[in-house]
Amino acid sequence: MISDKLQRANPEGPRNEHPILAGLVAFVAVVVVVAGVVGVAALIGSRALGFSDDGVVDTSGSVQETLFLPRPSETDEPGTPYITLPGQTETSKPKKNNKPSKTPKPVKLISLSAAQTAVGPMEPIDLTGDYAAGEGAILRVQQFENGQWGDFPVTASVSGGRFSTFIQTGNPGLNRFRVIDTDTGEASNEIKVQIG
Repeated sequence: MISDKLQRANPEGPRNEHPILAGLVAFVAVVVVVAGVVGVAALIGSRALGFSDDGVVDTSGSVQETLFLPRPSETDEPGTPYITLPGQTETSKPKKNNKPSKTPKPVKLISLSAAQTAVGPMEPIDLTGDYAAGEGAILRVQQFENGQWGDFPVTASVSGGRFSTFIQTGNPGLNRFRVIDTDTGEASNEIKVQIG
């Protein structure tokens, strides 16, 4: 009787449905589809990046770019470009100027001058000068003899960027003098004084 009532309530017949089993099957099917899509996307992406099947980067199909940066070097020619681009040839460089270039003389930090250009033997020669960067420095007078500079037994100290002293010599002829900073070795310009 009870089965008759169930058949009337459910005319299609009794069903053996298991909702948990059906949900589990659907979940597994969705996971398989999603994993397949992700796997194919990963395979396509790795191929696009150049990886082969064994995980090594495949360089045969693409050219590997490298950065070449040459060592900088100074140029002596005015008008020479600071950067030479690849493919630039000799004809594209600026024409070299045929005029001889003058090398600027280095600026002396110590400037020396003499009040006299000619004196008699053992007469005083007054030396003065400027040395702005040498406040407090001791300057040694040097004389050029026998092809080299030798120390003269006179020094001067720098005060307020200036110095002064005097020398005497009995060496006849044209004499050359300069002063040199005893600490740094910085030398002044040379002066010439005729003796005798």
